[in-house]
Order: sequence, then C-alpha cells, then structure tokens
Amino acid sequence: MKNIFRHPEKSVASKLIIAIGLLMILLTLIFWYAILIKQEKDITSIAVRYGGSFVNFTKESVRASMLNFKRDETQRMLETLSTPQGVRRVSIYNHQGNILFSSDKKSTGQLIDRNTVACKGCHTDPEKSPALQEAPRKWAVYRDEHGYRTLHVIDEIPNEPSCYTAACHVHSPDRKVLGFVDAQLSLAFLDEALLKQKLAITAYVVLFVLGVSLFLGLIIYKIVSKPVSELAQGMEKVAGGDLDYTVPIKSVDEMGVLAQTFNSMIKDLKMARDQREKWTQTLEEEIAKKAEEIRKTHASLVQTEKLASLGRMAAGVAHEINNPLTGVVTFAHLLKKRFPAESPESQDLNIIIEQADRCSKIIKNLLTFARATPSEKGKVSINDVLNRTVFMVQNQVKFHHIKFDVHLENYQFVIVGDSSQFQQIFLNMFINAADAMNERGKITVATRRITENGRPYVEIEFTDEGCGIKDDDLPKLFEPFFTTKPVGKGTGLGLSVSHGIVKHLGGYIKVNSVVGKGTSFFVRLPLTEEGK
Repeated sequence: MKNIFRHPEKSVASKLIIAIGLLMILLTLIFWYAILIKQEKDITSIAVRYGGSFVNFTKESVRASMLNFKRDETQRMLETLSTPQGVRRVSIYNHQGNILFSSDKKSTGQLIDRNTVACKGCHTDPEKSPALQEAPRKWAVYRDEHGYRTLHVIDEIPNEPSCYTAACHVHSPDRKVLGFVDAQLSLAFLDEALLKQKLAITAYVVLFVLGVSLFLGLIIYKIVSKPVSELAQGMEKVAGGDLDYTVPIKSVDEMGVLAQTFNSMIKDLKMARDQREKWTQTLEEEIAKKAEEIRKTHASLVQTEKLASLGRMAAGVAHEINNPLTGVVTFAHLLKKRFPAESPESQDLNIIIEQADRCSKIIKNLLTFARATPSEKGKVSINDVLNRTVFMVQNQVKFHHIKFDVHLENYQFVIVGDSSQFQQIFLNMFINAADAMNERGKITVATRRITENGRPYVEIEFTDEGCGIKDDDLPKLFEPFFTTKPVGKGTGLGLSVSHGIVKHLGGYIKVNSVVGKGTSFFVRLPLTEEGK
C-alpha cells in the first residue's frame, strides 16, 4: 500500500485518499470550531444566569439592612458575600456613579469606571449625554490584567413603597431606581474547564481524523487500488504474450465486471491466436491443394486447346471434302442427261446426287458451326436452329443408334441473339445426352411456351435415358472443367459455356435427374415481342 504514495500523481487511489482526506479534515475543522464556539457561548450563558442569580441574592441579603439604614451591616454583608471563590468584588453605587458600599473598602467613595458596562450598559454616551439606550445591557465580559475573563453583572435597586415610606429615608416616590448592585465574578475556573474541554475535543478530532483516514486508505486500497493494480498486471502479462493469465477479481461491482470483461477478452484473443496458428499449419496444405487444382486446370486447358485444334483441323478437312463432292454432283448431273429418266441408271444417279447433296449439307452445317466469326445478334427462331442442329447430329456416327423424339410447338419463339451460340448450346446438350446413354437410346426434344413471374419464356427440353447425375454433383454441374465423364471423353466446359450464354441472355437452366433412369435439362430463354 505504501507504493501508492510514492508517486501520487500516478495513482488513482492516492488521489482519492488525499482528496477525501482533505475534505474530511476541512469539514472536521469546521465542525470542531462550531462546537468550541457553541460551548463557549453555552458556558457564558450559564455564567450570566449564575451572575444574575448572585446579584439578586445580594439585593435580598442587604435589603433589610438598607431599609433600616444600617450602613455597617450592609458593608459587612457585602464583604461576606465576596468570600466565595470566584467572587472578586460586590459594590453598590448611586446614579452619580459614587460607590456607596463595596466588598473592597478601598474603592468605597470612589467613582465607577465610565467605560465599563456600569455606565455604557444604560447610557449611550456617558461622558457627554445622560440619554439612555433602548435595550440596556446588564452584563459584560472583560479581561483582567492577568488575562483571565471577568463577568461584570449589574442590576438596579428599584424604589419600592417600603423604601420611600420609611421614616429614615429621604427618597422621593418619583424616583424609580435608587441605585445599582455591581458584581464582578471571575471566570477563571470556567475558562480552565473550557480549555480542558477544547483540548479533549481537539484530541478526539485528531484521533477521529487519523482513524478515519487509516480506514479510508485501507478501504480504497482494497476496493480501488488493489483491483486496478491486478488489472494493470494482467494487461502487462497479456502484452507480453501470456494469454493463459486471468485476473483474480471475484467481486460483483464495477471492478468485477471490468475484470470479467478483461478475462473474456483474453479468452477471445487466445482463441484468435489458436485459430491463426491453425491457419498457419493448414496454409501449406491449402497451397498444395490450390497448386493441384491449378495443375488440373492447366491440363484441362491443354486438352481444350487440343480439342480446339482438332476442331479447326476437322473444319479444314470438311472444306477439302466439300470440293470433291461438288464435282461428284456436277458429273452425276451430266451423266444423268445421257440416260432416260425412267432408266435404272438415271435412278442410281439420283441416289448419288441426293446422298452427295446430303453430305454437302452436313459439311456446310459443320463449317458454319466451327467457323470463328464475331458474334452477330439478330432475331433468331429457336425451332429453326433446333431443327438444323438435330439434322446435323443425326448424320454423325455418334448418333446412329440414337432415336430423336422431337415435339416442337407451332410458334416462332423469336429471340434476339446469335444463332451459332444457340446451336452451340443445343449441340452440347445432344453430345452430353449421347455420352450419358453410351450412344444408344432415345433423346426427347421439346419446346413449349411458359410464363414465370408474369414474363414469357420458351422452354427447350432435352431428356435422355442415361445413367443420371448424383445429387452431390448437381451443385457443381456448371462449374468450369467439372465433368463426370471418364478421362479423355470431356473437358468440363460444355455446360459451363452453355450456362454462361443462357445467363447472359437473361435465362437459366434447370436440371432434373434420377440416377439410373436419366436426366432432363430445361433451357429457359426470355421471348421477344415477336416470339410471344
């Protein structure tokens, strides 16, 4: 605890102790001073009452001797009354201030001091005017030559009927006051008792201040200084990296709440540190995993590039095949003119011309699809593009054992877009369906008009009888390079590209699949005003 007073400007507890201590000392001093003043006033009031009683007793004691005009007895009575301890002098004087009787014989016949309460208690200015005060004073306290206080009490001697009717007196009935009784009582013993009382109260006050200060310091140290020190120590340990430390404060007051919050913060910091260390430990694994994904992506891109190169080569081969086919058709027409129309030779030539035109049309569609031309948007009929695509794939070896069940509604279904992009979407759907059925089975193709949220759509359905898609694979179906096909049979880009094209046109693709029974893809595209 002594450490808090070494640098009080750095300690909240020392500031509180000093501030409260000074305030308590100030209030105690005020209270102490008020008590002393009150005691002094109370003692003076008691002394005044005692003095008044003593003066009245004096008047009653000398009344009989004064009525009988026995001066010696009156003098002797005053001397007797001055014998008790504390009575310094008792005097009787007239209106002119002449001392007629006194316990001090030396002062008999002298004039009273006009600067005392004997004159100033009644007269406003005894030296210049006989005017009386409205509220006469009958007592005053003075300091004697030894420094002790003396109570000076005065009371008048009234002119009673028994006084002015006595045969020995010459006082007129008109006089109301015959004289005054003056008593000077020492307050030394009261001052001594008051001094002892002041010393005792002062000692009690000092002990009270010291005791309260001691207990106040202990209380503040226990409630404020010690918890704050423990919190500061906890902060230092946490700053040093010790996150296992907890502040041992168990109270339910504000300090306890603060300690609980601090401990909770330490716990959160420890959890964050452990999480960071865990992330550090798994970072290499994540990097290795991402590196493997990049390697697979690179391999897929290489495969895609190979397929693109193969497509360009196939387009070139198709272009070279188209020229001989043109010659075959030309020479077939020339030979046909040499034979009658109904002859077997003419019919054979018709078959040659028909099949050659068919091959030429297939190659033309293939070239149109494979040609890398800029995207040109226009009004496209979905049914027309779908018919061309079906016709193109039907003549490929991959689809020789696949039956197409086509149901197209009798609507134009006009959409603004690029016909080659639509053909690419439909071709991807057919190839995926053929791969899922191992190139054997039935593909159902249908178009229909639907309305969703008040907006018209054309829905193109592609349903196969293949192996179906697992539920775990459905959320990843449109991710780039994701494929369920064996290695070498797919790149995982067909559905991703198709999904991107459809989404760009404002549509979407729905999938329904049952493992072992087949899969249905529903391509929904928004219709233009002409397509409605």
